[in-house]
Amino acid sequence: MSQVLVVTSGKGGVGKTTSTAAIGAALAMNGSRVAVVDFDVGLRNLDLVMGAERRVVYDLINVVQGEAKLQQALIRDKRLETLYLLPASQTRDKDALTSEGVARVMDDLRESFDWIVCDSPAGIERGALLAMRHADVAVVVTNPEVSSVRDSDRIIGMLDAKTAKAERGEYMEKHLLLTRYDAARAERGQMLKVEDVLEILSIPLLGIIPESEAVLNASNVGCPVTLTAADSAPARAYIDAARRLEGDVIPMMIPADKRVGFMGKLFGRRAA
Repeated sequence: MSQVLVVTSGKGGVGKTTSTAAIGAALAMNGSRVAVVDFDVGLRNLDLVMGAERRVVYDLINVVQGEAKLQQALIRDKRLETLYLLPASQTRDKDALTSEGVARVMDDLRESFDWIVCDSPAGIERGALLAMRHADVAVVVTNPEVSSVRDSDRIIGMLDAKTAKAERGEYMEKHLLLTRYDAARAERGQMLKVEDVLEILSIPLLGIIPESEAVLNASNVGCPVTLTAADSAPARAYIDAARRLEGDVIPMMIPADKRVGFMGKLFGRRAA
């Protein structure tokens, strides 16, 4: 049975697109057929992170508007045969996304893929609402900063009110992905600790992604960090997060960039 996963947040710049690429690649590495879908119409960054920007001919808007077939717009990843990208448009407006068209695309994707991972724009505008509309599960990405956590709390409210599952009276499964975490800075009070974020948001913890140059380097070379730096702390954290999404029970660690010399510690809260 296919699953639609939305990667969302209330604030921009928290790592949604890099997380979408990393989790999508990790799921594909585990043998699933995965489509990552860029809903950030007008910006279109997912194709850059995936290293597929020169292969874009048709995009999500073309498919939604009936100007191209889904198979024409899907781009197969260069490194993983079971990973595909459906890019956003850089030249069209978000108003070109119609509810009916998005529903049709999601239905078609469900027929061919095990996972459909939707990269949502930040905030609660039209593109973000359509990205979360058909989701079965949500990953809420946040940094350990008060403003980011506050905005994520609002997104959790939208997931519980504005999705198709919510309208049917069904529970929307939500997970927290904490990005750009630095345990040493958290101990010094320069950012929120993991337990502080969990207390505010009250959703299960999916993974903790440490602050690391490996993530930036991966984006710069156009390759998900789970592929280009598989042994790095962020990659291992994303791979574990993907396994948790698939139902595996894995101890939650607070990872760190090896350069910092912090070996990580077992965190006592079990992930869902």
